[in-house]
Amino acid sequence: MSSRHVVLSGACVTLAAATLLGLAHGPAAATGTGSSTSSTAQNLESEGYERVLRQRRNGTFTKAGWNHYGPGYFELDEQTGVLTSHGGMGLLWYSVREYGDFILELDFMTEVENANAGIFLRVPGPPSSDDYIYHSWEIQIDDASEGIHHTGAVYDAEAPTTLASKEPGTWNHFTISFVGDHITVELNGEPVLDWEAEPRGKVEDFAARGYIGLQNHDRDVRTMFRNIFIKSLD
Repeated sequence: MSSRHVVLSGACVTLAAATLLGLAHGPAAATGTGSSTSSTAQNLESEGYERVLRQRRNGTFTKAGWNHYGPGYFELDEQTGVLTSHGGMGLLWYSVREYGDFILELDFMTEVENANAGIFLRVPGPPSSDDYIYHSWEIQIDDASEGIHHTGAVYDAEAPTTLASKEPGTWNHFTISFVGDHITVELNGEPVLDWEAEPRGKVEDFAARGYIGLQNHDRDVRTMFRNIFIKSLD
C-alpha cells in the first residue's frame, strides 16, 4: 500500500501510517518484538522519524528522556517496549526536546471501553502544576464518551468525524500531525479529524512548540502504549 499524502497549511507532508499499520497486527506486533516491528522501526527512522521510547544496544527498552508529573506512573516492560498506565491523573512527558511542527505515530490499547487516557501535544514547558491542561491540546482516548470527548477528538474542542477505534484488548494506531495551527488525526488508517486549532473548551491558548506527553488518567483502569515515533517538520 502506498504512503498517504495530506496537504497541511499549504505544505505536502508524507504520512507513513498507511504502510505502518502492520504495527498493530500480527504475532510479532502483539508483543512489540520480532522482525516485523524491527523492520518497521528501521523504515521509519530512515524517513526521519525518531524513536522516542529508546532501545539499548541489547534490544531492551528504556524510559530515559521521559519524566512523570502528577499522581500515578507508567510501568515499562523493557522486553516488549509496552508502557502501561497506573493511577492518575498524571502525565509522562518526553523531556529531550520541544516540538513545533511534527508527525507523531504510536499504538495504544485499552482494557475496557470506558478507559480514559490521551496524548498531549505542545505542552508549554516542563509541567509543574495541572495548568498545562489549559495551554496544550489533548487527543482523547475514551470510547465510552461522545463527541468532543470520544476517542480521536481534540479533547473538549473538536469531535472526530468517524468512530474508528477497535474493541478493548486490541491495538490501535494513531497518526497525529500538528503543522502550524492545523491538527489532523488518523485512527487505524481512517482520517477522523482535520481542524484549524483555536482556543476552545478548556484550552485558553496554545504554544507554537512544546513537549509531547501520555496521560495516565484512571485510578483502576490501565491503558497501554508502544511504538512511539515522532518526525519533526521544523
